[in-house]
Amino acid sequence: MVDSIHWLSTKEASERLGITLRSLYRFIDEGGLVAYKFGRVIRIQESDVERFIEASRIPPGSLEHLYPELKGNGGSMPSSSVAAGGSPG
Repeated sequence: MVDSIHWLSTKEASERLGITLRSLYRFIDEGGLVAYKFGRVIRIQESDVERFIEASRIPPGSLEHLYPELKGNGGSMPSSSVAAGGSPG
């Protein structure tokens, strides 16, 4: 028995991904998300959306560049002031 394909409209796919239609079209145009055009209608297979979600998973430890101030100082906030009454140098 052949499994039937569950098609999503671009609106449904963008809602499923939690992104704007513009972002969805960009992902399609850049080749990150597979889509099909039937006449003037663009459709996306639900399984391709699920695959796109899994491929977009962020590996642990890959976002350290977004919070460099926390790396190396034990997680405390950086100090930006000189101790009261002291002078630098």
